[in-house]
Amino acid sequence: MAQLVRDDVRAAIAAALDDAQARGALPRLPGAEIAVERPQKPEHGDYASSVALRLAGTVKRRPLDVAQAIADSLPTGALIAAVEVAPPGFINLRLAPDWKRAQVEAILAAPDSWGAIDLGAGQRVQVEFVSANPTGPLQVGNGRGAVLGDVLAGVLEAAGYEVEREYYVNDAGAQVRIFGETLEARYAQHFGRAAEVPAGGYQGRYMLELAEAIAADRGEEFLSLDEPARDALGAEGLRRMLDQIRGDLALLGVEFDVWFSEASLLAPRDALDGRSAYETAMTYLRDGGHVVEKEGAVWFASSARDDKDNVIVRSSGEPTYFATDIAYHFDKFALRGFDRVIDVWGADHQGHVARTKAATAAVTAAAREDGDADDRPPGDGLEMLLYQLVHLRRGDERVRMSKRTGELVTLRELVEEVGRDVTRYFMLQRSADAQMDFDLELATSQDPKQNPVSYVQYAHARCASILRNGAKEGLQPGGDVQALTGPTELALIDAMLRLPELVEMMATKLEPHHLTGYALELAQDFTQFYGACRVVNGEEPDLSRARLKLTRAAQIALARTLGLMGVSAPDEM
Repeated sequence: MAQLVRDDVRAAIAAALDDAQARGALPRLPGAEIAVERPQKPEHGDYASSVALRLAGTVKRRPLDVAQAIADSLPTGALIAAVEVAPPGFINLRLAPDWKRAQVEAILAAPDSWGAIDLGAGQRVQVEFVSANPTGPLQVGNGRGAVLGDVLAGVLEAAGYEVEREYYVNDAGAQVRIFGETLEARYAQHFGRAAEVPAGGYQGRYMLELAEAIAADRGEEFLSLDEPARDALGAEGLRRMLDQIRGDLALLGVEFDVWFSEASLLAPRDALDGRSAYETAMTYLRDGGHVVEKEGAVWFASSARDDKDNVIVRSSGEPTYFATDIAYHFDKFALRGFDRVIDVWGADHQGHVARTKAATAAVTAAAREDGDADDRPPGDGLEMLLYQLVHLRRGDERVRMSKRTGELVTLRELVEEVGRDVTRYFMLQRSADAQMDFDLELATSQDPKQNPVSYVQYAHARCASILRNGAKEGLQPGGDVQALTGPTELALIDAMLRLPELVEMMATKLEPHHLTGYALELAQDFTQFYGACRVVNGEEPDLSRARLKLTRAAQIALARTLGLMGVSAPDEM
């Protein structure tokens, strides 16, 4: 596990603050929050703290004077080379170049785990994402949720969490019933039977293809109009759609640990004395006074946290999607015991966030009181990551429809056109809360000067090429890293040292998109180093060996960054 240098700097500032108070340079005061950040401008040092600005009002001193008092107690040495005070009251710190160079060895010692930290300390986190209804093929928008969820899960694993990836299969309810009725009509039509697609049925070409595929494999097996045959046909259709979804996601490099069936929430469980998770959750809500009955339906009384109450059981007795969602989150926290649950949803689910959190808190609190859940705060670990739409473009032209079918472009079509690596990288380039344009023209470009994916991968391949050339000359990574004194060498080391802090920030804020910008900057710093320094030089073998060490470290950092994004790191291009 990489050590967060920022924590060492923060500890040094805390010790200096204590010393300043002990020697009377500052009055005694309660514990202060010490913020340490990387300055936007490199000339301001490696780290900066605004703690003096925070304390100035409390101690009734000028911020610059408070900063100077702390700085006077900050010793320089192996880690910190210089301390400077800057208006209006910042403490700027520069790390020792010898210490930085020594970190190359730390990177070389952790080729498969560089950047990993122990923020999570083994806490169990479930990331649920995609979860599109299995009533049609995945669309481009689902791809953005798939990449965000998968990369976030990988970042959380790197941050020390035990992560489980889950797909929630909506295999119960009205949409599944309509899917089955549509398939039944298309299947009957295939055999020349008169049948109509139900109102609100699925009109896509894929339903015709699905019916044809089932007919080809199973013949007239499902033509009977009795209920068992109709149920069996619907189940067969869902199974095939799920297989297609699995295949589409595998093409994107996304795999799930659990495919959780919505229908299982309605099935009896031995662990619940023969009750279902749905029945148990509804009982907890009723007993806790969280539901009201009106207009013949049952409502979750969420007015305290939401704009309105929400129906959970229709007047027909059929549970709403919200009801099974409550049971699903009850299952996650109370029955499976996750410490945190992160739902990756499309932005159109914004209106569901408050009510889902309120209902989850209510039902898990009741379960805890009844002994069916542990003592963690009820539902406090539920978080949502919402993502915006994706618009396809080909240069200046908006792309709306598939060339093959004339319908919406599917995820599979996108990946087959531009490739897995480009799809993942491009889907990750913007913050989840920002709409994004996916430029197919740029995505298919092989020019590293235009396509950022090619640029980063080319940097990794160049590292491998340099190492191979060194081996041909009898030069292997070795020598003394303290020989790496050039500005581009130190800049490259600085870039590599940012990865552990980036992992912490992304895991804390649920913002995996920062990886793309970091990858590009790291590749640029390597390119500048390569352009300024002759790595393989038989006339200076010791310096060459040290630079080969740095090249190998850069290769590790690039591979780790690409790996966190689920993008390949080729050795040749």
